Order: sequence, then structure tokens, then C-alpha cells
Amino acid sequence: MDISEILEAVNQGKITVNKAKKLLELYSIEEVENFAKIDINRKIRKGIPEVIFAERKQLLEIKKIISKVLKKSDSVLVSRIQKKDYSKVIDFSKKNNYKIKKGKNTTTVLIFRKSIKKTGGKIGIITAGTSDIGIAEEAKLMCESMNCECITSYDIGIAGLHRTFPVLKEFVKSDVDVVIVAAGMEGALASVVSSMVTVPVIGVPTSVGYGYGEKGIAALASMLQSCSLGLSVVNIDNGIGAGAVAAKIANQNSKK
Repeated sequence: MDISEILEAVNQGKITVNKAKKLLELYSIEEVENFAKIDINRKIRKGIPEVIFAERKQLLEIKKIISKVLKKSDSVLVSRIQKKDYSKVIDFSKKNNYKIKKGKNTTTVLIFRKSIKKTGGKIGIITAGTSDIGIAEEAKLMCESMNCECITSYDIGIAGLHRTFPVLKEFVKSDVDVVIVAAGMEGALASVVSSMVTVPVIGVPTSVGYGYGEKGIAALASMLQSCSLGLSVVNIDNGIGAGAVAAKIANQNSKK
């Protein structure tokens, strides 16, 4: 049972207050065989689900953490799964009757026990090029895990700036609360978008690029040096972080 299920059970008279208190005391730090400590309360406290950074974890460790988290929470993000383990994580989730949401061009997945309700927060997500899509999809999965609706449009960078304007018009009509821009190379799209919209913009420099400013260095420097106010920047390839901040903004706005 997660916390909402415990409270609902008390409300319906299915369990006593003392039983509920005992169950709630279990919702703190959950240890997994002395190799992982899970912040079970994070979703309730911050609205941000547990995220398993899988890139350097063994498959068995990932499975154990997923099982432990989903005993007490309704969802978990597993980010950057090694390619050799990706299909195995998917199969494991299906065998345990978990629901799965996958992204394009990314090995990050959202795994959940029950349908995720939308809060009303809306987020626009765009990329400069097709090579940035994987990072944008990471951000999208994080936003969706935090109950937000996402509107996406990819490959609209400044090499053909006319592609950007119809998308921004759609975002305005849809009344998005925040825009995430994933861009590599020189990362200029984030500044352009920030100069044209009224909502906050979160720039995600991606490690797409070569030469002097390779691996996202030029994109990060460009976004940090932007003179367009209203633009915030996360670290290179940090789609997860961008999604978390965007969803926090959108969810706050939806409460108004």
C-alpha cells in the first residue's frame, strides 16, 4: 500500500488509526540489501518520484530496487539503462504486471503500478535537432511521472528558424506553463525561445556537437551566457533534472 491507499483505507474504515500509524512509520528510508537506500517519502514530500540511475548498476540490483520502490510507491523512473539490460528490464516489469511507458531514442523508462492522473500542468518540450530527442524524451518521462501533460515538437532548430514559430504558437494556444528546450551544437535555440514566450524556459544543453565546443560544452556556455531573461539552464544532458523543475513549476501553476 502507498500512503494515499493507507489514508483511503482509514477513511473507509478498513483499517484502524493505529494500524495506519504503524504502516506510515515504514515510509522513510528503505534499505535494499545493504547496497541501496531509497527515499520512499520523496514523491509525497516533493512530488518527485524515485529515480534509479541504472547506467552503472547490475541488472539484479535494478530489479531489486524496482520491486522495493513499487511496494510502497506508485511509480519509479529507471534512467539510462545499459543497452544489454534494457529489454530485460522491460520483460521483468511486464512479468510483474507493472505498466511501462517508454521514450523515443532513450533507454530511460517509467514503470508504474496504476494509471498516473494528470494534474492540469502543461509543458512544452522542443529540440533543436533529431539527435537531441533522447534527452527531451527523458525530460518528458519525468514530467509525466509527475502528473503533467506534455506537448512535444522536435527538430525545429535555428538552422531553419521558420520551423520554430508555428510550434511556439501552438504552445501559446495550449497555455503551457513552461517550455523545455534541448539543444546541442551552439545551443542557441534556448535563447531564441526564451526571448519569444512569456513562460519560464529551461535549457538543456546536449552533448551533440564536435570540434572546439564538443560534447555540449559550447551549448552549455551559450545558454549560461544568454542575455535573454527568463531562461534557466541545467547540466549537459540532464533531461531528468529539467523535467523535474518544469513539472514543479507546472504543478504549482495548476493549483492557482
